[in-house]
Amino acid sequence: MTTTRSHMIFMLANVCLFMMISASIADQFVIDTNGEPVDEGDEYFIRPPISGTGRITLVSRNGSCPLNVGLENPDLRHIHGLTVVFRPFVHYDGNVRLNRDMRILFIAPTICGQSTYWKLGEKDATSGRRLIITGIDDSTIESFDNFFRIVQTRTKGIYNIQWCPRELCPTCMLECGTVGIIREKGKILLALGSGAIPVVFGKE
Repeated sequence: MTTTRSHMIFMLANVCLFMMISASIADQFVIDTNGEPVDEGDEYFIRPPISGTGRITLVSRNGSCPLNVGLENPDLRHIHGLTVVFRPFVHYDGNVRLNRDMRILFIAPTICGQSTYWKLGEKDATSGRRLIITGIDDSTIESFDNFFRIVQTRTKGIYNIQWCPRELCPTCMLECGTVGIIREKGKILLALGSGAIPVVFGKE
């Protein structure tokens, strides 16, 4: 009787441990709008959680290159949302994970003929904030300025995007920041700081 009871307790303990580990692993994944883990190779739209507020896209700030990363403006019908794919610095099991460095790439050709990877730009003279542009950072082997990460907000399934490449350089003194928006001449541009923009990831 004692042996049977001990065996049952052991089995229950293992089941509980498995459930706790499974829940912990699930919490590490980025989840899309259908409740599924976001996959590295799939294309997704990035948009605010409130419908009708536009999707993330390429924006020409002043008619020159490189293009900026921005948000659709419902009043400007010629600007449309574009899909992206995620390229993690460290590949796990095909799923995109929270708080991990990754490149974000628009799946679209551009008139600039340049890379459509997201990139942290220089500080803007007018706003004092660093805009999110597109291109490849060749200044270092690791290309710090091309790596962003997805972080969980207080609401499950809703996220912020940050620039803080700690995986690439754990000992670097980084001025990390969360992506927000700047409104400029009817256009909505992404930039670090001042009011983080919450986002979700969907295939539609």
